[in-house]
Amino acid sequence: MKVSFPYMGCVTGYKKILEMLGHEVIMPQKPTQKTIDLGVKYSPEFICFPFKVMMGTYIEAVQRGAEVIISSGGHGPCRAGLYGEVHEKILKHMGYDVQVIIFDSIFRDFGTFYTHLKKVRNGASLIKLIKDIRFAFQIICRMDEIEKKIKILRAYELNRGDFNRAWVEIQKLYDKCWTQQDLEKASKIAHQMINDIPIRKVKDDERIRVGIVGEIYVIMESSVNMNIEQNLNNMGVEVENVQYISDWVKHNTRGFFGSSKAEQMIGKARRFVKMNCGGHDMENIGWMVDFKERGFDAVIHLMPFGCLPELITQSAIPTISKELKLPILSLSLDEQMGTANNQTRIEAFIDLVRNLKSAPKTEVKEIEDEVWNAKLLKQELAG
Repeated sequence: MKVSFPYMGCVTGYKKILEMLGHEVIMPQKPTQKTIDLGVKYSPEFICFPFKVMMGTYIEAVQRGAEVIISSGGHGPCRAGLYGEVHEKILKHMGYDVQVIIFDSIFRDFGTFYTHLKKVRNGASLIKLIKDIRFAFQIICRMDEIEKKIKILRAYELNRGDFNRAWVEIQKLYDKCWTQQDLEKASKIAHQMINDIPIRKVKDDERIRVGIVGEIYVIMESSVNMNIEQNLNNMGVEVENVQYISDWVKHNTRGFFGSSKAEQMIGKARRFVKMNCGGHDMENIGWMVDFKERGFDAVIHLMPFGCLPELITQSAIPTISKELKLPILSLSLDEQMGTANNQTRIEAFIDLVRNLKSAPKTEVKEIEDEVWNAKLLKQELAG
């Protein structure tokens, strides 16, 4: 089969498992403004931004010959659980003969999960299927580990672009892996490439660390979040993102591939909210608490415009920020991709974070009070 999938972050692992099962992979293109415009044109007007970007990605893929599109679903009030069916109906209405296969958690509906798995396994034996999945997951985990490291060290690179160039080459290395020996060799070379890049030395008390939380698609895909992690690194800020493919797999397989932090984060969130409204809303609030406990300087919350779960998170942020004494910036993203406004907000936010970190404690208290009072005034005026 000619198979494609959404473009979301590092997609090498997706490609590898499908190739190992004998499929012809139609690689999705990294979303561009053309992709977004195409998705907006054929999507319901008030549907979520990720739906529109994925719609554009799928149209581009089927125009290049894709017969099957494989993606993941969602549950609860979050509309992501309906993406697959609606995407498929739109594509067929446009005249494309394509099937959309959605993999939800194996524990939600094992019968449906296994039916979809049989379609994708392409006649492979169960033993080969398990081995291929395990190998692809190893690739995903190792690449995620390197990407996390890059998002810290890139803030201190001496020659702008060194880590980006290395990351491009590292992805090519892992794409060529077919055996465990290939994987071990690629990992050794990749880590050596990262370690060889010159960086400036920074004292611990001068480091600025920012956590990124929010809806999974917009925080993982740089083409729709204004490349925020790169921009923060360019400001000399370390970044830690809470969503990676390996983490998503661990959470949805409940320990088959290692423990997940999601349940632990949901437990921490109960201090502020009592129920999950879908998506990653409770998980994100738990991560805010966790970032504070680990001494991070600030958090940036990213949400698609009109996203129900993240609107719940956004409404709790003023209380969380005040109680934790943690600066939190919430940004809403949609197809209006002008970057100047959000870039200005991010730069002003980081300036505030730097001032709070360097100011004496008495001044920090005064600044916090002023910021909090300004937020209250804004809410009163809006009301």
